[in-house]
Amino acid sequence: MSIKKPNILFVFPDQWRKQAVGFRNEDEVYTPNIDRFAAESVDLDNAISCFPLCSPNRSVMMTGRFPLSTGVTTNCKLGLPVKLHDDEITIGNILSSAGYRTGYIGKWHLDLPEQSFVPEPESGAKHWDAYIPPGPRRFGFDYWYAYNANDQHMAPHYWTDSHHQIVPHEWSTKHETDVAIEFIREHNSEQPFCLFVSWNPPHQPFEQVPDSYKALYADKPIHLRPNVLGEGTEQAQQHIRDYYAAVTGTDYEFGRLLAVLEEESLAEDTIVVLTSDHGEMMGGHGWLEHKNVWYEESIAVPFFIRYPRELKPRQDSILFNSADIVPTLLGLIGISVPTHIQGIDHTGIIRGKEGNRPASTFICHYPGAVNEHELAQQQGDNINAYGWRGVRTSRYTYVVQKSIHDQCVKRLLYDNEQDPYQMFPIEFNGVPDDSVALELENELQSWLTKLDDEFSLI
Repeated sequence: MSIKKPNILFVFPDQWRKQAVGFRNEDEVYTPNIDRFAAESVDLDNAISCFPLCSPNRSVMMTGRFPLSTGVTTNCKLGLPVKLHDDEITIGNILSSAGYRTGYIGKWHLDLPEQSFVPEPESGAKHWDAYIPPGPRRFGFDYWYAYNANDQHMAPHYWTDSHHQIVPHEWSTKHETDVAIEFIREHNSEQPFCLFVSWNPPHQPFEQVPDSYKALYADKPIHLRPNVLGEGTEQAQQHIRDYYAAVTGTDYEFGRLLAVLEEESLAEDTIVVLTSDHGEMMGGHGWLEHKNVWYEESIAVPFFIRYPRELKPRQDSILFNSADIVPTLLGLIGISVPTHIQGIDHTGIIRGKEGNRPASTFICHYPGAVNEHELAQQQGDNINAYGWRGVRTSRYTYVVQKSIHDQCVKRLLYDNEQDPYQMFPIEFNGVPDDSVALELENELQSWLTKLDDEFSLI
């Protein structure tokens, strides 16, 4: 008699940085449910967003493959033909084929905007948004309650299996949690489920959060991180209370999801992952409402995985890349990892066993502005040979940046142990003569070769 596979509940708020968790004592944010969950979980405290931007990193999280392979090298938006490749195989495809009931709720952002094709779509989709009909572009997710991209947290809309918009008139995180709870309660005891819940907050607009959560921070003194300087100070003071309020609202809704698993006697047999697609600078290093850079506030994300039947709670500092999510989940539930997947199955280490720990993990950015793509086309250049690439180790961040505008190459080395706020990088104008930087330069070249990335270090 075959043993039923565990359920999977995968929850990922957008733009939620690693520092914004109460028990870490970094950001002054209130997250009691997440704190308790973390204490019951394996806490991967070196989880890294390989491309800290929405669409590219989501493509990696869903496929276990890096952005050059998925085709999503910038946000899916008007003006560029960027979308998840039609022939990609996601975790939804794999688990649906393995007999799982699959579901996706919330923000998708892996398809072309409908206005790329028609000015006034029947669905009413505007700007970067799109209705994605049943079929192959849902990549194996059978239950669908989603939208492509729409940053209206207090006035969200969704599509299921028709062009008709569903407009609930309430905070998106709360509404999506209601829908997720209904999905879970409808579970079939003979069939495992895999449900992805993609909340948009705490992504901007930061102020779009219920007043009840804002009130928790209205009179609370805010202490900014030491690297919040210059223009960034104004941005942080303007938005950080709202950002924290959204995280606390997220915490409350996450607590509701955990409660329904208990009520339905599913907690022991459900793998629950709580993470994010990338972080948020919140004024760090002067960056305004931004991610998409190599700093820790941007690339470091929370990653908690709870599976009471098999995993003992603990913290582990393995370098865990977005590309490692799919193979590791497949390993945990006993499904063979397809050979095309580029990430690493860290199941053994997640279970507390010895295993190979990567010396570095890859981080990247490919230019995404429409004018940059147009310039590359005019010059006969490969736009994906520009941007920045880097490696993150347990101690260092090493980045090489190349601009398509002036072909200038810049190298930066950060010692995150001695300089935790990354305020004092060592800059190299050419091939580094520093032994640490040279070793990381070689490490980066190995990654570029492995991924067929044409970014040149010279």
